[in-house]
Amino acid sequence: MLDKFKDECGVFGIFGHPEAANMTYLGLYALQHRGQESAGIAASDGEQVRVSRAMGYVADTFDGNELAQLPGARSIGHVRYSTAGESRLSNAQPILIDCAHGQIAICHNGNLVNARELRDELVRQGSIFQSSSDTEVVLHLYARSKAASAEEAVIESVSQAQGAFSLVLLTKDRMIAVRDPHGFRPLALGRLGDAVVVCSETCAMDLIGATYVRDVEPGEVLVVSAEGMRSIKPFPPAPLAHCIFEHVYFARPDSYVFGKSVNEVRTELGRVLAREQAVDGDVVVPVPDSGVCAAMGYAEQSGMPLRMGLIRNHYVGRTFIQPQASIRHFGVKVKLNPVRSILENRRVVLVDDSIVRGTTSRKIVGMVRAAGAKEVHVRISCPPTISPCFYGVDTPRRSELIAATHTLEEITAYLEADSVAYLSLEGLLSAVGDQRSSYCSSCYTGRYPVEFPRDEASYLQLALKLDPKLPVTK
Repeated sequence: MLDKFKDECGVFGIFGHPEAANMTYLGLYALQHRGQESAGIAASDGEQVRVSRAMGYVADTFDGNELAQLPGARSIGHVRYSTAGESRLSNAQPILIDCAHGQIAICHNGNLVNARELRDELVRQGSIFQSSSDTEVVLHLYARSKAASAEEAVIESVSQAQGAFSLVLLTKDRMIAVRDPHGFRPLALGRLGDAVVVCSETCAMDLIGATYVRDVEPGEVLVVSAEGMRSIKPFPPAPLAHCIFEHVYFARPDSYVFGKSVNEVRTELGRVLAREQAVDGDVVVPVPDSGVCAAMGYAEQSGMPLRMGLIRNHYVGRTFIQPQASIRHFGVKVKLNPVRSILENRRVVLVDDSIVRGTTSRKIVGMVRAAGAKEVHVRISCPPTISPCFYGVDTPRRSELIAATHTLEEITAYLEADSVAYLSLEGLLSAVGDQRSSYCSSCYTGRYPVEFPRDEASYLQLALKLDPKLPVTK
């Protein structure tokens, strides 16, 4: 709906629970916001790993009969938004193979920046790929490994990958969780009675009644079996690079990510934004749902009242029939509707978490004006987004990012706002406290902690000039 970076993926795993597939279903339900293209579950009864995958939402993919076909006390699951590979069933996860090491299923959140080079070399050696997903590369490396055990083969294959990966793998008798040495993507560890749980966000643990224990550490491999849990740290240490956009937008506010409350960080972003970019106004209005926490912080700091001047329709499906250009801004209006009694004759401070292309922000400003607002001041709770992400986020090319190709004055004119202001990078980092040095902020700086292939680097070489496809005036 909104002009945002697309959520990457969500992973979930549970070992040692009699209703493992059902618990995984619930965990994926809580992680649905991280990916809506496909969903899948793998389960093991100790003798065989079975998998079920489909395109669409978790609730549309699985029912009682489907889950009954996934017996066993061990299960992993995945919700996907494609960041590498096309949107099709063959790219849905978990991906299951059977090789010399036995059956193994894999779920991946992240992006391997050297997947193309690895894939080309594997194809030259005779590998046949069934998908266009970067995740399949890990499985081919695993199948070729001469290691003595499954976990050693996993470590050997993952050691050849570069980039972002939070992985959960399932064999017939063990669950293996792996996090890349930089810790780009979150991966949490918890307990549900005697069962071990791993998942992308703690909100999935809350739903099933599990208790958060700690994060899987960057560079850590956790092997869970009937004998218990073993921690292995086989990778050379690397500078931490947690994705700060998890706090800005991706994660649910009720989650803890990288050891921090997402709600508290986002509320603090709003407070800092109000201190840095104060403006005279009558009412603070969030762009729902992602702008709500920051708007609360902005209102608290500024002393202005917070009002829900935009109402979101939560019951719109992925597709809807549009009229033939008969309703201006229909695509946004079907999901957001202004409350005239809140906006009319008021100076509105419109708070959102980010602007990517600017197209939807322009429509929202137009809706607020049409509802009678005297002034519309846009405040964004992160710095200008000037660079794409290569670590597991589906982002536009640099030429499509409005802040990379336009000045602040041009952005303000394009949005038809009275003013536009962003949070500073220093303000963003201050909101995460003493952990600030452990975050990746490449989408705001263009400085990348892991190198990527030259053809992808060409995305970044575009000159800082106006994009002729994007008008800056009416």
